[in-house]
Amino acid sequence: MAIIKKKTWPEYFEKVLSGEKQLEFRVADFAIASGDELILEEWDSETKEYTGRSVSKKVGYVGTFTLDSFGQREALEKHGLHVIRLDDAE
Repeated sequence: MAIIKKKTWPEYFEKVLSGEKQLEFRVADFAIASGDELILEEWDSETKEYTGRSVSKKVGYVGTFTLDSFGQREALEKHGLHVIRLDDAE
């Protein structure tokens, strides 16, 4: 199990802290796997400093892909991506 620290902006930090945000979308420039610990450290983009607050989460599923993984580079560059959490229907 690895411990990985990443910065996150206050608006997203608060959503993770409240439980509203349960997904992370990150550039795949580091190793991470199911079972690792991800520590998100709140970063103030105006002062360019950490606030001192952090939250620790256990990593569940990790999916990694490139813009060409699905043959849709042009569409992805034009429209971007959605990150969608799937909840059970009521």
